[in-house]
Amino acid sequence: MVQNCIFCKIANKEIPTELIYEDNDTVAFNDINPTAPTHILVIPKKHIESLNELDDKNIMAALLNTVKEVTKKLDIKNYRTVINTGKEAGQEVFHIHLHVISGRPLKWPPG
Repeated sequence: MVQNCIFCKIANKEIPTELIYEDNDTVAFNDINPTAPTHILVIPKKHIESLNELDDKNIMAALLNTVKEVTKKLDIKNYRTVINTGKEAGQEVFHIHLHVISGRPLKWPPG
């Protein structure tokens, strides 16, 4: 855990957050600044700054499995999954996280 990381505090339940899903390795919750009607964040409980620092393929598998479980639980069939890596790519919280975005037509290319 990194002391000032808001996502570490959410994962450790230091900040009250309604979790959509939780298992041993991950948690999922609604984004506080959604870009679509459905905007869920999926994070590992272990602090990893970004995709560039991810060395454990099991964590990525756990994150993707959580996306699958959350979308199944909420009956979401169409969605976009995004990982921003680095400040210039739009990463604002430096704890790896996946955005699950749905509920409106999504255009391509994004940004």
